[in-house]
Amino acid sequence: MTSTDETKAAPEGRLFEPFAVGELRLRNRIVMAPMTRRRCPEGVPGDDVARYYARRAEGGVGLIITEGIYPDHPTAEALPNVPRVSTSDALAGWRGVVEGVHRAGAAIACQLWHMGPARRVGLPPDPALPGWGPMDVREDGELLVKGMTEADIETIIASYARSALAAKAAGFDAVEMHGAHGYLIDAFFWASANRRADRYGEGIAGRGRFAREVVAAVRREVGPHFPILFRFSQWKSTDYAARIADTPDELLQLLGPLVDAGVDIFHASTRRIADPAFEGSARSLAGWTRNLTGRPVIGVGSVGLNKAHESLKYRTRESLDAGVASLAPALDILARGEADLIAVGRALIADPEWPAKVREGRQAEIRPLTPADLEHLT
Repeated sequence: MTSTDETKAAPEGRLFEPFAVGELRLRNRIVMAPMTRRRCPEGVPGDDVARYYARRAEGGVGLIITEGIYPDHPTAEALPNVPRVSTSDALAGWRGVVEGVHRAGAAIACQLWHMGPARRVGLPPDPALPGWGPMDVREDGELLVKGMTEADIETIIASYARSALAAKAAGFDAVEMHGAHGYLIDAFFWASANRRADRYGEGIAGRGRFAREVVAAVRREVGPHFPILFRFSQWKSTDYAARIADTPDELLQLLGPLVDAGVDIFHASTRRIADPAFEGSARSLAGWTRNLTGRPVIGVGSVGLNKAHESLKYRTRESLDAGVASLAPALDILARGEADLIAVGRALIADPEWPAKVREGRQAEIRPLTPADLEHLT
C-alpha cells in the first residue's frame, strides 16, 4: 500500500480528498453513479439490495446515488421491479440500505425517477394510464403519451416533494432529481418534444419551468439544508447527437434558474466525461456547468472504461460491456476544476473494490466488466 504522501502526490490523489457542501460530508470525491437494477419485487429493496450497496461503500466510494426510484404516482412507473420510496415496506427496506452504507463510511442519495413518456398503456400499477409528458404522442390513432394539463403538472410536482421528504425520513443524505435522458423532467426541456403554448413550453425559460418548480417544491418540503442534486444530459437515450442547449448561454438559461430554485450539486451526464460540450471550446459539459452556475458538479461518462455506450437499446449487454482503461480523462477534469466529484458506473458493477484499488495503486488488479456481472449485479 502506498503511503499518504505518495498517494497525495499521485494524479489519483485528488480523488481521495474530502468534499463538503451544506450538510453533505464525503470522505472522497468518488460517486457511484445511478444504475437501474430491477431487483426490487413489488418495489421493495431487500437484503440483497442492501448488500449490493454496502459492498460498494466498503470498497471506498464516497457517495452512492441509488438506482432510479419511482415517486409516488402511478404514471412514474414503466418497468417492473424498480424500487419505490412511498410505501412502508419500501421505506423499511431503504432504511436497511442506508444503515449499511453509513456503517461502511459512505453517504447515499436517493434518485427520484419519473419515466414520463417511456411509459405505455397496459403497464402496472394502473394499466389504463398512458405515459405522461409535455405533449400528446399518438401512433396509428392510439394515445401513447398524454400531454399533461397544468393540474397534472401540479400533481406530479407534489408527488416529487412528498417522495423527497420520504427519502429524507428514511435517512438518505441527499436527493437527486433525474432530469436527463428523455424521461419526464428532461422531456420538458426539448423544443422537439415540448411545443406547448402555455407557460411550461414557450422558449427556454418556459421549457425549464417544470424542472424549476419540481426543485422548488422539493426544497420547500425538505428544508433549506438538505442537499438537492440535479442530473441532466445533453443527449437522449435514443439520440446521442441531441442537444438541449446549443450554446453556453442557452445552457445558463436552463441551469441558472435551477440554482435559484435550490439545486446544490449538478450531475452532468455525458457518454465520455471529457468530450467538449460546445463547438469552439475544449471545455466539458461538467466544466461549463461549473463555470456558468458556480455550483459543485459531478462529472460522469465512461470513467475507467475503454468503451462508451454504443447501443441505443435500453440496458443491453452490448451497451454496458467494457474493459478497463486509463483514468486520465477523469483526473484531468478534476485537476482543471471542471468537476468537483467523479461518478463511476459500470466499473463499480464489475469491481466493488475499484476505489480501494485505485487509491492503493493496484489498477492492474481492477476487474473488467463481463456479461456475468450484468446478469447478477451483486
